[in-house]
Amino acid sequence: MKLTWKQIDPFVKSPDPKARVVLIYGPDDGLMRERAQLIGKTIVDDLSDPFNVAVLSADQLNEDPARLSDEASAMSMMGGARLIRVENAADKITPIVKDYLDNDPSAENLVILEAGELGPRSSLRQLCEKSKNAAALPCYVEDERGISNLIRDMVREGGFAINGDASAWLAQNIAGDRMRARSEIDKLMLYMGGDKETGGGTITLEAAQNACGAAGVATLDDFIYAVGAGQSAKALSLFDKLIADGMAEVAILRSLQNHFRRLHYTKVQVQGGTPVDAALKSLQPPIFFKYEQAFKGQMSRWGEGKLRSTLQRLADLEAQTKQTGTPVQTLCSQAILAISAAA
Repeated sequence: MKLTWKQIDPFVKSPDPKARVVLIYGPDDGLMRERAQLIGKTIVDDLSDPFNVAVLSADQLNEDPARLSDEASAMSMMGGARLIRVENAADKITPIVKDYLDNDPSAENLVILEAGELGPRSSLRQLCEKSKNAAALPCYVEDERGISNLIRDMVREGGFAINGDASAWLAQNIAGDRMRARSEIDKLMLYMGGDKETGGGTITLEAAQNACGAAGVATLDDFIYAVGAGQSAKALSLFDKLIADGMAEVAILRSLQNHFRRLHYTKVQVQGGTPVDAALKSLQPPIFFKYEQAFKGQMSRWGEGKLRSTLQRLADLEAQTKQTGTPVQTLCSQAILAISAAA
């Protein structure tokens, strides 16, 4: 069965019992692992239980194709259901999974396939989407709305409230990987707990920037402003660092799009007669004070037409990155060079 985005959260909380194999895939490795853990815990209480949890790799299954069926059909020595996790799942195990699904899979034990990005033509993805006794659950890099929901839920569970501008700034700056986002939110709540004078039980924009501005976020902002300022060498170096730190290319592209969209918006406002400072104050979330002068400089540097063409180029590039076999990092590097050269 193929899950739509509206079906994903309910499925994660309470998996459909007809699905005896669940494929969890996508470029957001943190989100994929989080969902695999949540679904796994609906089967077993302890994911490290050696009696009720079997962890296999795709290579192990290729070496011993019967291993999947053997593990998935085995009874627990301690009673209850068993969980079989297959790491680094890929198309090479499609025949093995199909054979298991076609031959009376266990009604009690659950198989979870953990995979990276799988394109629409992936045989494993197609098998799980079309099978009545399997499910395919995508994990794409979340947009600001999805991260905003995570921020709201974690902050509430931590006993805090958060201002709208702080939530918006966080959502814009910590997107890219679910685990990284959780880590940044945890760090923010620890910061708040250690210094109640920063806002008591309410997280402010200043608190969010103080707590999270130095870890990855600053690097992302520095990268974005380097591109806009025409600093090609610096931009490429920071891009490589972001990739090495585990940030997804699509998250970097969306952050660039957001920056140039804000530049375009303020440019149009100023051309319509709005004073520069008033146009900047209308932005939500506001420009971090460290970058205000740089933003004003880029407003002067970039013409309205050039901003529109840059936004179109970035949108086209994001669409390209979702095609199977695309050399994403190379295309992004080329685009960074071209955009910064045009500044």
